[in-house]
Amino acid sequence: MGRIKGALRRFADLQFGSIWRDLAVLLPRAQGTVADVGCGAQPFRDLLPANIRYVAIDIADAEAQFGYRTPDTRYYQGEVLPLADGEVNVALCTETLEHVRDPVVLLRELARGLVSGGQLILTVPFAARWHFVPHDYWRYTPSGLAYLLSAAGFEAVRVYARGGALAVAAYKVLGYVLLLLAGNGRRGMRSMPWRFIGLCLLPVAALAALLGNLGLRYPGSAEDTLGYTVLARRADRQ
Repeated sequence: MGRIKGALRRFADLQFGSIWRDLAVLLPRAQGTVADVGCGAQPFRDLLPANIRYVAIDIADAEAQFGYRTPDTRYYQGEVLPLADGEVNVALCTETLEHVRDPVVLLRELARGLVSGGQLILTVPFAARWHFVPHDYWRYTPSGLAYLLSAAGFEAVRVYARGGALAVAAYKVLGYVLLLLAGNGRRGMRSMPWRFIGLCLLPVAALAALLGNLGLRYPGSAEDTLGYTVLARRADRQ
């Protein structure tokens, strides 16, 4: 049942599904110690090999703001990550950088926690709604990501788009149907007509999910994309 639920989520949630698609290739190759920074409910932990050392890190307010609380997570306040210098071989940071007011500070902390030549795996959204309001500050382009990572002490930066225009269009349709199903911002009886319209549009949402997943598999031109997956290497320490 858990596998079916996970597969359905990846099919319907195009942002999450696009990230999973990339990380399902990258994370099984990880070795040594992996730090999952901004881990939330640790949705990608099962993609890692069983023999790695996993370090989960999140902000102290994660439970109050998002309802996440796991016993094996290092919770912290401020700007300094709870990592020793050079403690980890791989730093994973998914859909977190857009919520950080000063991204270079976090990127430098990730670099500090990595061994020389250690790998950063980073994902950020692009065509995404304003979420976790008001702490959603940025949308990044490939050139912007390359600049920030270079400034923070990374090299060999590679940026990959997740899906193209078809995936983005499908994502917007799915988001609008979900908004209607939630009442379109209304409550009580005032929400019922909008919920009914949303129910009527469920076949459209299903078609959008199908086309969106097709758009992930065959993205075509990706000037408009759901988001980016970024690989970078910690520059050698002097």
